Amino acid sequence: MTKAAHYPGNTAPAPARVRKPWPALAVAVALCALLSACGGGREVVRRPPPPKSVREWPRTEPENPGAANAVLMRAISLVGTPYRYGGNTPDSGFDCSGLVNYVYRDMLSLSLPRTSRDLASYQGPKIEPMRLAAGDLVFFGSKGNVSHVGIYVGEGRFVHAPSTGGTVRLDHLDGPYWVSHYSGAKRVLRK
Repeated sequence: MTKAAHYPGNTAPAPARVRKPWPALAVAVALCALLSACGGGREVVRRPPPPKSVREWPRTEPENPGAANAVLMRAISLVGTPYRYGGNTPDSGFDCSGLVNYVYRDMLSLSLPRTSRDLASYQGPKIEPMRLAAGDLVFFGSKGNVSHVGIYVGEGRFVHAPSTGGTVRLDHLDGPYWVSHYSGAKRVLRK
């Protein structure tokens, strides 16, 4: 007697498997029916989505290009770091103002206020959106209250730590949420 495969100690021969062709045949017939339904009827013309209304963002030279470049490189290197409320290091994660504080402190030894609201009140000129330069802080909120901050990197984009469950990322100021909640910008990098 031979032992059946996969059954140690069993001296009975393995039962023969009988394949029933009907499940595979039923799936094949259903797939053919679906595919033929997709090909019939009138011709469908697919149009590309309408173009986004994205402004042309002029390039404004930062007052301190070396410092701005250091800030940008560090901020971009943190893209993908997890969001954590109150977080202020790459190991612990970041909230929006924690990210800003970490980048400026790490690269320029510049201590900034801790909250987005206090950052918005920080010294430095307010900047019009079309005059933004790399390294400027961009603020968001509603009804006059600032609740979010990011670092402008150029071409209408900014780096920020958006929300619980998210990660540090690049977004565009013309994005639907950001354009409707934009509340201003400040320049903290000086010559």
